[in-house]
Amino acid sequence: MKLTDHVTLGRSGLRVSPMCLGTMTFGTAWGWGADQDAAKAQFDAYVDAGGNFVDTADIYTGGQSEELVGGFIADRNLRDRIVLATKFTFNLDKGNPNAGGNGRKLVRRAIEASLKRLRTDHLDLYWLHCWDMVTPVDEVMRTLDDLVRDGKVRHIGFSDVPAWYAARAQTLAEWRGLEPVIALQLEYSLVERGIERELVPASQELGMAITPWSPLAGGFLAGKYPRDGGGEGRLGKHRGSGNPAFDRMTARNYEILDVAQAVAAEVDRPVAQVALAWLLGRPGVTSTIVGARSVEQLQQNLAALEVVLSPEQRARLDEVSSFAPGHPYTFFREPTQQMLYGPARVAKWKPQG
Repeated sequence: MKLTDHVTLGRSGLRVSPMCLGTMTFGTAWGWGADQDAAKAQFDAYVDAGGNFVDTADIYTGGQSEELVGGFIADRNLRDRIVLATKFTFNLDKGNPNAGGNGRKLVRRAIEASLKRLRTDHLDLYWLHCWDMVTPVDEVMRTLDDLVRDGKVRHIGFSDVPAWYAARAQTLAEWRGLEPVIALQLEYSLVERGIERELVPASQELGMAITPWSPLAGGFLAGKYPRDGGGEGRLGKHRGSGNPAFDRMTARNYEILDVAQAVAAEVDRPVAQVALAWLLGRPGVTSTIVGARSVEQLQQNLAALEVVLSPEQRARLDEVSSFAPGHPYTFFREPTQQMLYGPARVAKWKPQG
């Protein structure tokens, strides 16, 4: 597979690279990340390698990420060649209750601010960043449909939402003739496979692509954090903080990493590439979001497209990272299904894991 082997994003005609450039690290406003020169070098390396899908968000480094991405695209006159995506939801105006969430007032404000920072008059993909647990889903869908009809947005996607919410939104879109959701941006990696319970099957049934974020679990699957402590990067700084986003150094996760490192030795590749290659081959995954702190790290990640894992190697990675399906998913496996149809039945759908 190559970066120029474009795939359609969900049930749409939008063609994207199988790896997307994530730009959460663009900017230094958060006290870490890539400065303008380093970010520009990463952007250029990705585009020069044939990549066309760039993802950012209004909250990333307080808007710096959008400003840098917009400048890089404009400087090289690449707007028509880049599939540009950003997100809304989080509050950038503390103290203003209507500056966060997914209500119509916020979305209309957020789109104008993002377009200005990105130096463009439209987005190719506009993501709802997170379910706000408040705004009715029909208000969200009607608002996003209006943005498409206004010409400010070409396609819409959801990030970090429950499966029932995505399914309800897509059903409303189909029923009312609104713009459909074409993709779901969700955390997915060897150490975080929870979306396989409901979100992956829902995405396949309803025509929504899966675009994983944190495919290396914040660098844990790159082997950067030894069991005995230490390791540079965000996970090392936040070790023991209690924040689930940084809680990667568990006994189970190190067992997964051990198997991934063994497979990496067999194929003579860095363990990060093995973890990415495993994810690229998962059902429903269309374009995986990769971020980096340097050009060298980005190029290493992109090289995962060249890695071929054998069925036996994939099976080992599947087994060590498997998880208990839980209720009611045990009813959709043997032997319960044999009680319905008998041993000769052919299942239409099989839960992952």
